[in-house]
Amino acid sequence: MPYPFEADSEQAQAHREVTSTHHEAKLSHEFLAGAASFEAFKALEDHKAKEGKPVSHAMAKELLVGFAGAFIDRQVESRGMDLYEAEKAKRHAHSQIEEGMQYHPDCQF
Repeated sequence: MPYPFEADSEQAQAHREVTSTHHEAKLSHEFLAGAASFEAFKALEDHKAKEGKPVSHAMAKELLVGFAGAFIDRQVESRGMDLYEAEKAKRHAHSQIEEGMQYHPDCQF
């Protein structure tokens, strides 16, 4: 089984599908959360590469949750999704991020 947020993980597959479909509102909050959490880990890696220095555990978690929330907000706005589903997706993404931080090598502090 791949570690969370690797290129062949469930989250990565969800991310590819969400970002390649055109404004279809029919997405489950779990599916959107998987895509958002993958996007967040990808954005954290980009941020760390750009800054060239390590990020504290607390800062990493803050950044990940922010990146995931921004991704979900963009998808909700562009797809006309309901805000209740968006909030469920954000909570689910937060859970996936906390779980993923246990396995992701950049989050081992």
